[in-house]
Amino acid sequence: MKIIKRFCYILLLATMLSCNYVTSMFTADTATMVPEPVNASKCVNIAPATIPPSIALIQPTPIIQANPEISRDLQLKVFNNVAAVVSDVYVYPDFNGNSWEEITKKYRAKIESGILTESFYSEMQAMIDELGDHHSSFQSPADVAKDEAEMSGNNDFVGVGMMLHYQFDKNQASVVSVFPNSPAERGGLKVHDSILAVDGLPIIDNGESRSYLVRGPECSATVLTIKSPGQEPRDVTFIREHIQSPMVIDVRLVPTTDGSKIGYIFIPTFNDETIPQQIEDALNNFGPLDGLILDNRFNSGGTDRVLESTLGFFTSGNLGKFASRNDSEPLQITAKPVQNSQDVPLIVLVSEETISFGEIFAGVLQDSGRAQIVGQTSLGNVEVLNSYDFDDGSRLWIAEFTFLPSVSQANWEETGIIPDQEAYEDWDTFVFETDPVVKAAASLLGHE
Repeated sequence: MKIIKRFCYILLLATMLSCNYVTSMFTADTATMVPEPVNASKCVNIAPATIPPSIALIQPTPIIQANPEISRDLQLKVFNNVAAVVSDVYVYPDFNGNSWEEITKKYRAKIESGILTESFYSEMQAMIDELGDHHSSFQSPADVAKDEAEMSGNNDFVGVGMMLHYQFDKNQASVVSVFPNSPAERGGLKVHDSILAVDGLPIIDNGESRSYLVRGPECSATVLTIKSPGQEPRDVTFIREHIQSPMVIDVRLVPTTDGSKIGYIFIPTFNDETIPQQIEDALNNFGPLDGLILDNRFNSGGTDRVLESTLGFFTSGNLGKFASRNDSEPLQITAKPVQNSQDVPLIVLVSEETISFGEIFAGVLQDSGRAQIVGQTSLGNVEVLNSYDFDDGSRLWIAEFTFLPSVSQANWEETGIIPDQEAYEDWDTFVFETDPVVKAAASLLGHE
């Protein structure tokens, strides 16, 4: 299976997919009262507990499952297999100017001296980090299990039910997506709202996110400081719940003054295999459209299966190739029209947060003339990772290919995806109806 590594926000997602129910705004004279949750799963008849901020601050990140202990012989076997794979297939034959022989010699010595299982997995990740490509990685068996659960659409977590974009320059995290039927949705938390603090502690401190503050036992209470665009910050109580849910697309029609039917679909990721079916359902529900805007601004990648299924709704043919050291594989797409999806005028939105298969998706639609691009130039991350599984259940993701488009042969790793029309505004400063990037896209489609 080929994959482009989820980067930054997808990796952080599990820590903030917290399903919380907004129950009340705190004021000075009600700060000790926790309102009864409404429709809050099994929490309805349970008095919500609280976690003192001082305790939450020192809680370690929980491990979904423990890694089984493995012997030194098995550690060495896994190490040798990883070293051989990197040596044979890594896309850069000079190893990014590093000596792979010296790197492996250093880590072999550590393993031979005897280290614990968890230390072994940490050292293996450190060894891959020395390649310096920021994309390749090593996963312990516990990490693999968690990854596969996310891929199946089984996001299993306790918290508030939202996907966040971290704005380090503003010391806040903005809501990008809200899970359906989550406490966050039921409590009225909206996309573009920002989280400033959790139980009085800043969610970003000294340039690092502290999203773990939102986590806690099911049915426990937490207070988030929230700011909506154009409003003053407010404190809101949430009751954490346990939910299981796939990632969700946002689907709506764009208001126009000329009566045109312009559809909008927000695609949060290609790392959830339920996404193509969600998009197909949306297209069928829309019916024939005069134009369609695909919002890829926070899509940081996923798998080729989801990418190819999604592309099939909008285009077909040979759109480029994945090139390795000695070989290449075509990106060949079979058309799967839904309503008029194959010929509807198309705009794809991108930003600096659009990464990997998110970039390739936008880039090939632009390169083939199928779509125009609106937004910011992406940063360029089109290395493709292949996975290699080992006897202990661990997994290596190694950059084995890079992508070359079929028409322009552009080097997107260097240039990023360059929009046809530049448009950008900070996510926390507007709502959908005033989104300047959506407005620019609608204008490019010829509608206001």
